[in-house]
Amino acid sequence: MNRFILIFTLAGLAFSSCNEKKTPTPPPVPVNLYTVKSQRVFYYDEYPATTAALSQVDIRPEVQGYITGIFFTEGSYVKKGQRLYEIDRRLYQANYDAAAANVKVAEANQRQAQQDADRYIYLNEHNAVAKQVLDHAVIALQSAKDQTSAAEQAVKTAATNLTYSIIEAPFTGTIGFSQVKLGNMVTVGTTVLNTISTDDPMAVDFLVNEAQLQRFQQIEQKKKAVDSLFTIVLPNHNLYPGTGKISVIDRAIDAQTGSIRVRLVFPNPQHTLRVGMSCILRVHNQDASPQMVIPERAVVEQMGEYFVFIAKDTLIARTDSAKKTSDSAASVPRLRAYQVKVQLGQTIGANIVIKSGIQDGDRIIVDGVQAIHEGSEINASSRPSGASGRGSDSSPEQKKDTSRNN
Repeated sequence: MNRFILIFTLAGLAFSSCNEKKTPTPPPVPVNLYTVKSQRVFYYDEYPATTAALSQVDIRPEVQGYITGIFFTEGSYVKKGQRLYEIDRRLYQANYDAAAANVKVAEANQRQAQQDADRYIYLNEHNAVAKQVLDHAVIALQSAKDQTSAAEQAVKTAATNLTYSIIEAPFTGTIGFSQVKLGNMVTVGTTVLNTISTDDPMAVDFLVNEAQLQRFQQIEQKKKAVDSLFTIVLPNHNLYPGTGKISVIDRAIDAQTGSIRVRLVFPNPQHTLRVGMSCILRVHNQDASPQMVIPERAVVEQMGEYFVFIAKDTLIARTDSAKKTSDSAASVPRLRAYQVKVQLGQTIGANIVIKSGIQDGDRIIVDGVQAIHEGSEINASSRPSGASGRGSDSSPEQKKDTSRNN
């Protein structure tokens, strides 16, 4: 019995000694650090946009008939007053000639009625005609005058219809495909012959959120717009050489989308821009104040909030008694990672603007954030890291990536 007690006692002591062994401390996580420093940044806010004509109309006939002439090349540039279509003029010419002849008849009847009235007025002065005859003569004269006026109005109507049989360009612009061919019958108010639109200058329409409306209103109110404030990128990814300015801000905000339409005007002397073209509008950032820019890969998202890890020096007590030779050697500085919440600004290439949460001089962990947590011991790598410099004063201007901000 004593033997078994001795065995269990020795086993317990062995197990206790195993538990007293310390768990080995994990090695520091290698990371790259970036020191925050405010700088001026240049970037563009980008918006999907569509080109539009400042003036565009559907050409419709004002009279009915068959198309007897087409005098333009489809898709060409036409000038104001240029002849485009001709509708069969024979009927309208005949109506005009008949109306003109009726005027002559009415004028002859009026002259005769005038002579009769003058004669009866003279005779009435000498009491040589009945009063009733004079009254009838005056009424007949007035009726003849009214008939003349009606005939003259009929001539104007016939002349207008005859003029409408020739359709001219209402303004200078580009004309599209003809919707009718020679010999087609056209009807007033229903048939669309063609569409013509102006192309210099050209409008560019885009939508902005109601929260950004005040910014564009302030730009519109400025008398002198900043050069290259508004530029566009064409569908072939080339930058359009001209710059635009605000023309119109719509009167109301769309209640369903919370957005409002803004129209810019761009010169288009080479007719590079076409109506309905999709492009990217770039709005140059005008904020000249320094901003904190860090590599975007340093940002960690958690439950819709954004954080970065800051490296801070922490004193760690040594347990090696052989090294405890002095008070100065009793502890050593170690780098540890601490998480802080930040507010994001614009994304500029591979970098991002931080509005709050950090300050100049903070050391941000850039690479290795996936392997660390709050309080993790870290080891700063000698491998260089940091913001790429894109968007700074010494670098080319960069486009805005709106994927995080939308």
